[in-house]
Amino acid sequence: MHGMPAPTTKPFMYHTSLPFSISALLIVLSAASSSLISSEATTAETPAQNEARMAPWRAARFGMFIHWGPISLKGTEIGWSRGNQVPIEVYDNLYKEFNPVKFDAAAWVAVAKAAGMKYVVLTTKHHDGFCLWDTKQTDYKIMNSPFKRDVTKELAEACRKQGLGFGAYYSTCDWHHPDFPVTSPGGTVKREKSDLEAYTAYLKAQTTELVKNYGPLFTVWFDVPQCFDTARGQGVINHLRAIQPNLVINNRTGARGDYDTPEQRIGGFQMQRPWETCMTICQQWAWKPNDAMKPLDTCVRTLLQTIGGDGNLLFNVGPTPEGEIEPRQVERLQEMGAWVAKHAASIYDTRGGPFLSGEWGVSTRAGKRITLFVMHWPQDGRLRLPPIPARILSAATITGEAVEIASADGLPVIVAPPPERRDPIATAIVLELDSPAIALTPVSLPMEAGNLCLGRPAKASNVYNGMETYDAAKAVDSDVNSRWATDESHAAAWLEVDLGAEQRVSRIVIIESDFERVSRFAVQVQEGGAWRDIAGGTTIGQHREIVLPAPVTGRIFRLDVRESSDAPTINEFQLFR
Repeated sequence: MHGMPAPTTKPFMYHTSLPFSISALLIVLSAASSSLISSEATTAETPAQNEARMAPWRAARFGMFIHWGPISLKGTEIGWSRGNQVPIEVYDNLYKEFNPVKFDAAAWVAVAKAAGMKYVVLTTKHHDGFCLWDTKQTDYKIMNSPFKRDVTKELAEACRKQGLGFGAYYSTCDWHHPDFPVTSPGGTVKREKSDLEAYTAYLKAQTTELVKNYGPLFTVWFDVPQCFDTARGQGVINHLRAIQPNLVINNRTGARGDYDTPEQRIGGFQMQRPWETCMTICQQWAWKPNDAMKPLDTCVRTLLQTIGGDGNLLFNVGPTPEGEIEPRQVERLQEMGAWVAKHAASIYDTRGGPFLSGEWGVSTRAGKRITLFVMHWPQDGRLRLPPIPARILSAATITGEAVEIASADGLPVIVAPPPERRDPIATAIVLELDSPAIALTPVSLPMEAGNLCLGRPAKASNVYNGMETYDAAKAVDSDVNSRWATDESHAAAWLEVDLGAEQRVSRIVIIESDFERVSRFAVQVQEGGAWRDIAGGTTIGQHREIVLPAPVTGRIFRLDVRESSDAPTINEFQLFR
């Protein structure tokens, strides 16, 4: 877990054609790292140099995150449960019982590869300070457990053998280290004595070990930069780039780094700066017995929505105390891999857009090709596209079967294949153009513009921690990757939107978050100061579309969540004429 406690149950430049190859990247990085730079100062990159350094990372698109350590013995969250669910003294001594005899690095990497992942990032040290490698800086490490094996070394070597990139997660904060200014629970307790300069030297020494002894690394993934400002964080980045000049580093040292890291949510469309969503396959980052696991369609759509926004997905698994990835998680990842393999040319080494993600689905582009991943076809089976300054030469399914292109009001219209040729997760339609797709300005589909709620004021009975990130407006912005969320204590809540004037509403779309919680709801219209139910039901699910028997006229409408298994969280509440 990263930016904040409990986000698992709560919210929490074009490059020219470059064939993607992790193996080729490792050769380049290895050559670069063999010539060490003595100074910590780094020369400012030109945009072209930055683009070249980041291109292999962006092309990879899909990686495996692994949260693991002695805390798996308790089944509580790594780092955050220290001093909370697990007393500090008990937590800090779990390593003496940690003996994951079924750990097999080659098997872990094979699972990632079967899922279609191109890199692996391991929590070499989380906020609890325990180290999964043979560090020389502390005795609080895997070599002093009954297991006595360098997990990081074995995993890095297995990645290289199987052609995947290997990255090291390293927690910027350390609630175990006596020199770090704050400690558990959750970094909320200030130490009477600390030495941030000494701790920074410790951090640099440890990350130097990781880069020199286990690299070249695909990325270093820092986390929770408590007490680290921009200058201190940039000093860490400069220090590591002096060792491996092409190293890719995220934005959690205290400095900006190379890429943004939205957590447990899918980032918005962003092409100017790289980004990577980190998200769990279950609810908790570390292993938890019988943890709720996401269904296949949610997993695949999470990947598609991420790459459609021009980001990477770092998808997390939490191995068991014995050292295995749960068989059910392995099976889910293999299912993902089978789906991804069929669509590989439209996933890897692509860029997001040019059609912005929405209720309908997402798009990716490469060369003179756009792929539409259609998750929800309009009721009439005709997907209207906006005008673009390029000619569509042909349209076909991913298997090459022709798809009809019609026209309506001067706009191109993709006619849905018959039901038996549609994919229940997302039907991929490949459009061939007469010019490069990357040159096209990102634009929304016309059907998205019909949402009466878009841009209208909204309010809710409750907002998670009062945070703007999860306020009511996020459910009426036509962005399926943002959401309204509520506090844990709320099993019922309402969301209200003011359309500004009387409008005739005939269709309602509600999109719930990954974990489907609502068990009873109603849609209401305000009439004479009172509320009248106009629709309702039990579960909402990922996509609930309601066509009213007759249009309803009103100005203020409400989604009333009356029962929920957990705090309600809604991605979109949309009303259409």
